[in-house]
Amino acid sequence: MLGLVVNLVLGVVKLVGGILGSSFALIADAVNSIGDVVTTLVVLFALRVAQRPADAEHPYGHSRAEGIAASNVALLVIISAVLVGWEAIQRISTEHTVPPAWTLWIAGGNVIIKEGLYRYKVQVGKRTGSASIIANAWDHRSDALCALAVLIGLAAVRFGGPRFAWADEAASLVVVAAIVWTGVQLFRASASELMDVQANPDLVDRMRAAAVEVDGVENVETLWVRKSGLEYFADIHIEVDQALTVAEGHRIGHRVKDHLLEQFISLRDVLVHLEPYPHEHHQNSL
Repeated sequence: MLGLVVNLVLGVVKLVGGILGSSFALIADAVNSIGDVVTTLVVLFALRVAQRPADAEHPYGHSRAEGIAASNVALLVIISAVLVGWEAIQRISTEHTVPPAWTLWIAGGNVIIKEGLYRYKVQVGKRTGSASIIANAWDHRSDALCALAVLIGLAAVRFGGPRFAWADEAASLVVVAAIVWTGVQLFRASASELMDVQANPDLVDRMRAAAVEVDGVENVETLWVRKSGLEYFADIHIEVDQALTVAEGHRIGHRVKDHLLEQFISLRDVLVHLEPYPHEHHQNSL
């Protein structure tokens, strides 16, 4: 919500400043901020949908809504950036008026605000484990760099005179390149999540170690962990004494599931499969 309000205000201020101050770089940066408003709205909506409980139609829950939203927003961001970039290229050869000094203040203030938003959101994203919030945080970092490019471009035009008028469009193209790069990275991350890529190796190793702690578990044969929105789903194959009854093995499997769900709060569900522990193989290997 903080990012939404700040981006909305910045978008309006930069758009008005760019039009009145004849700076296409500010206008391009305004488009970037307005795009961030759309992005934030989509992320907020997706997070709300993702938190809905599982139902008969969606037994695994609705957590994939976040990844779907992020991939669609990424495409929207890339398309908008390409359109702005095309307009900037067409304007390079046209005559420009020198932007007034107050446009520098807008650009400078934008750098400080965007960097502050990045630092705040990246902390929230790491604390909650939200890929979309972390991606949104890095969007603010790229925005801060874009704003710095706009500031440099405006300063070049302001202090260099009409012969440096091209610097305004050059700054806008830097903004466009940064937006496209951010959009591509966001799309790759969200698409990878939708493809059920294996979770972070450190998280997988910690889950494996936690499972072995359970009494009766001899070894972990297979552990697959996939991320879905803010949550994780795990499939684990544990090896237990082959002489145990089905009921005893079943109880060990439940203890493994309960232990993992207790230790990892972001874990939504665990599917446990039992494998016979190969005593003879283990003894021969010793």
